[in-house]
Amino acid sequence: MPDSPVSATPYEVLGVSAEISNDELRVAYRRLLRETHPDTGGDSARFIAVQLAWERIGTPEDRAVYDRARSSGSSYNWAPSARTPRADTRPRARAYGHPGGWRRERYLQLMREWVGRGTELDDPYDPALVRSAPRDLRRILADAIAEEATARTLADLGIGFTVWHDVATTSSEEKIDHIALGPTGLFALLSEDYGGSVRAKRGELIGEVLDGERPLNELSQRAKFITRRLRVKFSSLVIVLPDDALEAPFLDLGRIRGAAAVAVRQSHLGALMRDGLPGTATVGGNELFDVRTRLQSGIRFA
Repeated sequence: MPDSPVSATPYEVLGVSAEISNDELRVAYRRLLRETHPDTGGDSARFIAVQLAWERIGTPEDRAVYDRARSSGSSYNWAPSARTPRADTRPRARAYGHPGGWRRERYLQLMREWVGRGTELDDPYDPALVRSAPRDLRRILADAIAEEATARTLADLGIGFTVWHDVATTSSEEKIDHIALGPTGLFALLSEDYGGSVRAKRGELIGEVLDGERPLNELSQRAKFITRRLRVKFSSLVIVLPDDALEAPFLDLGRIRGAAAVAVRQSHLGALMRDGLPGTATVGGNELFDVRTRLQSGIRFA
């Protein structure tokens, strides 16, 4: 699994140097297992993170594979991927806008400013350069990558869905990453990568990695702007997260103004979109056509 620009490396999760011996690594792992185990008062999310880190570098063979990929940069696939011909000829969802485009441009602009005027920037996605940048800057890149991953999943939903990416609301920064319309409803989605695990409390996501952010509140306010402006009603508010950010594939966050609110693992998103959320109304026939027409004529891109 490629590293995220904001995630800790397996060595960082285990609190050790990359030069540590295999025996010392094993000792550190066992100590952290005892400290983080939920049965002894530890944090379950950290316990899972420790196990995942060990899976990647726990044996000399796995560690050698990880270290080679890390040194060559092949585990950091952060540059925009080149388009390749599709082997699958099935119709894809109709899509508008550029997923991750606004954040990619913002990242490049801020990276050039951070490196400094007059400094040559040969590769803005160089792993060593990215890892050395401030976390806020790395978060922008991580979110762009997350948006691109969600866009690929939404495209595979088929011709029954229409998707708009990078939808502006009150400003470009206050955007909805994706709006998707299909027979299972009208969805407003944010694609986020905080570099760690989150959980729910009182209808909002919480966790140390959020640093005070309230993603569901932000999404609901942006969806409210679109609702009022285009006279459409969202059936679902969805926050898409990396698989290791949630303990379960699906996290119910309640309802906001009649819309079901959830956080979902990236790998589970396609199933959620195809099946819809319990208690949400389906959209079909003339209603589907009317909502699509309003969105198509009224959406502005970031």
